[in-house]
Amino acid sequence: EYKGYFRIATTSGDMWGGTGQNNVYVLDGGLDIVGKLEGLAPGEMIYSARFMGDRVYLVTFVRVDPLFVIDLSDPMNPRVLGELKIPGYSDYLHPYDETHIIGIGKETTDSQDDFVLFEGVKLALFDVSDPTNPREISKYVIGERGTDSFALYDHRAFLFSQSKNLLVIPISLVEGGTYNWQGAYVFDVSLGGGFALRGRIAHSDFNNPEMAWDYTNIVSRSLYINDVLYTISEGQVKMNDLADLVEINRVLM
Repeated sequence: EYKGYFRIATTSGDMWGGTGQNNVYVLDGGLDIVGKLEGLAPGEMIYSARFMGDRVYLVTFVRVDPLFVIDLSDPMNPRVLGELKIPGYSDYLHPYDETHIIGIGKETTDSQDDFVLFEGVKLALFDVSDPTNPREISKYVIGERGTDSFALYDHRAFLFSQSKNLLVIPISLVEGGTYNWQGAYVFDVSLGGGFALRGRIAHSDFNNPEMAWDYTNIVSRSLYINDVLYTISEGQVKMNDLADLVEINRVLM
């Protein structure tokens, strides 16, 4: 809802059969459609949307990741300002500031059999200061095919603080073709430096891969209080120093 209007992005049709289409609708206070933009990226489906003031940013996907920048300043006439097509996709978009957006999703590659292979978890930083020419200014790919993050399904697992240049995301890591680590990746993130890995906080035994994979070690939340970073899974709560990530304590559950 924004300035008396309700805006919504939808995918209609057969999303998996290649006949879907993507739309943006603007409704007034009586829920009557007053503006619409239909038929975006035919054959694809919406993976994420972020409404920010007079704009909406949409990510659709089937083979590449089109990021659409759409103008909603005239509720009666939504229009596409620009788009960016890159490999991969974003399941969640989070504002860095008014002209930059962080995306988290999956990296992808094309196979020789003409279909898409999903790879590791991908972080992307988009510059949308020129809405007609959105750009990806930084990216970071974690792990191999099968690597996953709770933040792909629940945005509350995504922790970001611009003032602290801090980004924390949960990761279940695949390397060498096997699950071998679970915990949280901690990044410094800035417009000048992009994503810089500060360190990792393990909730599983990295030295014993046979024991590493356990659903109780999947980190689902992280938060900080003063100078302490807390990461939470079903099995434990860990407390680490926010500056150097040295473990302070843990509580087993």
